[in-house]
Amino acid sequence: MSLNRRDKVYVAGHRGLAGSAIVRALAAAGFTDVIGRSRAELDLRDREAARAFFAAERPVVVVLAAARVGGILANATEPVEFLSDNLRIGVNVLDAAREFGVHRLLFLGSSCVYPREAAQPIREDALLTGPLEPTNQAYAVAKIAGMAHVGALRAQYGLPYVSVMPSNLYGPGDTFDAHRAHVLPAIIARFHRAREAGDAEVRLWGTGSALREFLHVDDFARACLTVLDEYDEPEPINIGTGVDLTIGELAELVAEVVGYRGAIAWDAERPDGTPRKLLDISRITGLGWAPRVELREGVARTYTWYRGHVACTGES
Repeated sequence: MSLNRRDKVYVAGHRGLAGSAIVRALAAAGFTDVIGRSRAELDLRDREAARAFFAAERPVVVVLAAARVGGILANATEPVEFLSDNLRIGVNVLDAAREFGVHRLLFLGSSCVYPREAAQPIREDALLTGPLEPTNQAYAVAKIAGMAHVGALRAQYGLPYVSVMPSNLYGPGDTFDAHRAHVLPAIIARFHRAREAGDAEVRLWGTGSALREFLHVDDFARACLTVLDEYDEPEPINIGTGVDLTIGELAELVAEVVGYRGAIAWDAERPDGTPRKLLDISRITGLGWAPRVELREGVARTYTWYRGHVACTGES
């Protein structure tokens, strides 16, 4: 069911990490009518604003990448906003998509929807089989609700809408703010500042023992196009690399890339989060997709982007 490259595609969240990469991938694949709106132009939490936008623009394809996102600190301090904002964005966009005839929709979930103690690597059918990780439960519940909404639209209306669950994304366009950043960009920013200041030690959250899988956002964007073109099943689909490493190993890799030569200390009183999140990616690789960006190369490219777009502004 390959998409018509002339169809109007609306990427909700087109300025974010995932959304901007998907816009680049759509352009590279020959799509000629890709639209987006900034949060200032369109607040998707506003139901009537969302309806008015869909009524006026009538997109044929929608990629729902808009979300309130953040790392452990942001999730821990703003659970109400993470739940409320993401629920409203999901409900408003999905309802408007059905009402105004969107033919194809891709909903971006997250690997945090899986149970904290899920068997590894995590298969898609592990969803809702156990308790969630407490540090990001509000965000996970909102994403699970969105995925359930997608499934309901398929079941009740026969719409070819699908959900994808990426592993930890990183790359150009990421958030490096200390309060909102996920683990990889947070470590990049910490080591960069420490190197510039000549700090002898950097102290990081947790024990460094948690295992995580990291996917470059451009690889993820390619996978999203593969799903849009080739996948139409009710089950969600994982997108990752199939390879993980400890946060301690990640910190050493980032320190090497950044050129930080001081000591790395761990604050074990801070949470590690889920012990391990490695995705079973057999479903997406079965469609012919495979990751291309090796982690060290991806971190180096991300650090180069950070220096050119964030560190030079003094906002890191």
